[in-house]
Amino acid sequence: MKAVVSVTLKPGVLDPQGKAIAQALHNLGFSSVTDVRVGKRITVQTTETDPAAAHAQAEEMARKLLANTVIESFQVEIVP
Repeated sequence: MKAVVSVTLKPGVLDPQGKAIAQALHNLGFSSVTDVRVGKRITVQTTETDPAAAHAQAEEMARKLLANTVIESFQVEIVP
C-alpha cells in the first residue's frame, strides 16, 4: 500500500514562499490569484495490507516526523 501525506501550514502561519509565488504569478499576468499557500506531499510505500492499519501508521509517522504539528496540519490518504 501507499500512504500519501499532505502537509500544509495552519491558517494564520506566515508563508513567505507562498507570498513570493503569488507575487510572481501576478507579475506573469495572473491577476485573479489572491493567495498561495505552499505545502509538501510525502509518499510512503509500505508492506502493510490492512488499509486501516496503514492509515494509522501514516498518521503516527506524520505526528512524529513528517509534520511540525505546532504550525502544520496534515492529511493522510491510503492508495492500494
